[in-house]
Amino acid sequence: MKDTAYIRKAHSCAADPRKAAQEFHAMVVQPGMALVIFYCSSDYDLEALAGEMKRLFGDVQVVGCTTAGEIGPAGLRDHSLAGASFPASHFRVAAGQVEQLQQFKVEAGQDFAQALLHKLLAEGPPGDADHSFALLLIDGLSLREEPVTRAFQTALGRLPLLGGSAGDGMKFERTQVYWDGRFGSDCAVLVLVASRMPFRIFKTQHVVATDDRLVVTDADAASRTVKEINGLPASQEYARMLGIDASDLDPSRFAAWPVVLTIGGTTYVRSIQKANADGSLTFFCAIENGLVLRVAKGVDLLQNLEQAFAGIRAEIGPPQLVLGYDCILRKLEIAQSSAKDRIGELLQQNNTVGFHTYGEQFRGVHVNQTLVGIAFGTNGVEANHV
Repeated sequence: MKDTAYIRKAHSCAADPRKAAQEFHAMVVQPGMALVIFYCSSDYDLEALAGEMKRLFGDVQVVGCTTAGEIGPAGLRDHSLAGASFPASHFRVAAGQVEQLQQFKVEAGQDFAQALLHKLLAEGPPGDADHSFALLLIDGLSLREEPVTRAFQTALGRLPLLGGSAGDGMKFERTQVYWDGRFGSDCAVLVLVASRMPFRIFKTQHVVATDDRLVVTDADAASRTVKEINGLPASQEYARMLGIDASDLDPSRFAAWPVVLTIGGTTYVRSIQKANADGSLTFFCAIENGLVLRVAKGVDLLQNLEQAFAGIRAEIGPPQLVLGYDCILRKLEIAQSSAKDRIGELLQQNNTVGFHTYGEQFRGVHVNQTLVGIAFGTNGVEANHV
């Protein structure tokens, strides 16, 4: 029987950063690697981890980031390192880093993305939107996901972009992205990938809007902070909608009762990160004055996930790998769910490798409380070199 496992995945739960890197390398190393991507706990000694990854992989293109939890062959984990390698026999890659996101200019971002696209196309077919995609890893505390994602997607045209915002557990102190042998903040890495291997981009969420309206009447868009909702202190009014006291607001409440924005019939989650001492609410996404939000409630996450994977399998067969970017608030909900073990098994059965994020990017939009990803199939794989 012909081996169709072209992509190799790995998951190390070793506490020592060098040992974790060594275990990861041993499981994913293969001849002619076009790309290695990894996601790791921010609790590691990142300087030691970066040095060992650089030593082990040498000149291979390696990208990664810190997380709010890792997803891989070992299941849903914290304090681990998960990732995958992609062979040059089936993939071509053009990648680059953008630094100083606080000074990010849309025009410069578009030029950067277009330059990478030209590089990908110059190396030969396929490079069109049907055979290519873009992956974005970005500092999850930069507050710059919206302009960066929008600029890159505009420049890439029909070529779809997806990705995740790096995390640091639940500390919200420093999130980092790995590029060129080191970790850094206030930066993003864009990876353009071309392949003849079948793949499917997807996004799924499990919330439905209620009739409870929240009008943002005072917001600081730059810091994603809402001070007033419906003319009242934001925390107080949001808590009132939930039928609880503002002092009882916590991440589990935000996960169970997110707020959503509807644009053109499509629902986008605008997740709350935290309630502040001054009565304001800080969000994971940009929020502006005048937005009309609705309180939403979660439906069955497991059933939603089963439907998403069923759709993937119907289209491309059993996935040999799913790169998945799953919101931190979904992780918190899963942790409280009686279906936690089944959800973990479902992700493992579909060969999911990824991380829990501080936000997701999907086709040019920065979103929350979703699972976005790309599934790679084996049906109809062409053996041709890319």
